[in-house]
Amino acid sequence: MQHLSIVKITTTIALFLTSFSIVIGSFLIKKSFSNNRESEIVTDINRYPEIRNHAWSDMNIIKYFPTNIPKDGRNIHIAYSAGKVFGNSFIQIRLQEPKDKIQKLLTDYRKISQHRYYGGDTNEHSNQVNGVPTTFFYTSDSNSVTFPKNYEILVLGADNQGKATFKWNHGDSYGVAINPTSAEIVYWAEKW
Repeated sequence: MQHLSIVKITTTIALFLTSFSIVIGSFLIKKSFSNNRESEIVTDINRYPEIRNHAWSDMNIIKYFPTNIPKDGRNIHIAYSAGKVFGNSFIQIRLQEPKDKIQKLLTDYRKISQHRYYGGDTNEHSNQVNGVPTTFFYTSDSNSVTFPKNYEILVLGADNQGKATFKWNHGDSYGVAINPTSAEIVYWAEKW
């Protein structure tokens, strides 16, 4: 009789440990899987050279970005996401520079831009007649991801890699958003 009690206790402990192991194992697998699907958004400006020169996969669409953060740059913000698995990837750097430099950049970029918008975001821009996807204001100081009207969004390139039946399903776009009043420039690139 006592032998039967020891077997029951041993069996109960074994079942408990097995169940506990399955629950913990499932949790760890789920956590690992979900981390692989989430895009980390990097905001550390010290990582800009690493991201700009090594992590971003298509150097052609960020050729207008500064190689390094300009010495006269102030109020610098960065947002970068590698877009792991299904997400889009983006890089954006926002900074203030002297007003005369910003005005020259605005004049130069207007000459080579393919599309021009005032304020808004990628959804608004791509839904306009002959519109193209742009970006969201990831480096905004507010919770809004829409550019205010005083930003001129200049698309320097956009490549539709979607199908005729599903335009812009895949592609990329890049450019600058400039606010001459606050002497800010936002360099941006998106791939999806």
